[in-house]
Amino acid sequence: MPRSNVTAKQKLDAVKKILSGEESRRHIRQIYGVAHSSVEEWILKYQIKGEKAFSDKFQKVEYSKEVKEAAVKAYLNGDGSQNEICRIYGLNSRSPLEQWIKEYNSNKELKSSKSIGGTIMTKNKKTSFEERVEIAQYCIKFGHSYSEAAEKYNISYTQARSYALKYKESGKDALKDKRGKRKSEDQLTEVEHLRREIKRLENEKRQAEMEIALLKKIQEIERR
Repeated sequence: MPRSNVTAKQKLDAVKKILSGEESRRHIRQIYGVAHSSVEEWILKYQIKGEKAFSDKFQKVEYSKEVKEAAVKAYLNGDGSQNEICRIYGLNSRSPLEQWIKEYNSNKELKSSKSIGGTIMTKNKKTSFEERVEIAQYCIKFGHSYSEAAEKYNISYTQARSYALKYKESGKDALKDKRGKRKSEDQLTEVEHLRREIKRLENEKRQAEMEIALLKKIQEIERR
């Protein structure tokens, strides 16, 4: 029978079942009587904060003016959906981003402030190759969130995410420090780090569009 009040444990169990393929989003919505947006919010929180996402304990976290502006401009420029932008910037809810967008569109100045339940975005910390491999494995092999890795190793959220994605896509060699060509991950400012991540997503989006266009062209030729 649908229930309006869903406990933290139920949310956590539901998300794990969805991500493991044991249950569909639709079935979970039917079980708990919640909207599609609610289930997506649970998943987003889990992907950002891990099992801590559904804790009743929230901490106040500061977001700099630069981070707010970068997040808003990334969304308005079409660099990703609100959920994707939240993942990049470590927000476990769309609410802060939606508020920043509203203020930005109203020509209000975005100022550094505190938000409930976000992820601490620390400055980038210099790390060794061995540390980067360990951080990536902590996320991938042991199933920890980027926020948990950032907290454990005292690095920024974007560093943890970058290491994990590189390791997953190209193995540990991708985490080697390639000096002499361009700034290493550890030399980037937080905003530069985020801009580089957005650029990577843009390239992936263009690649996907090219593949779709090619597939359509092949289908047209086959129908002749």
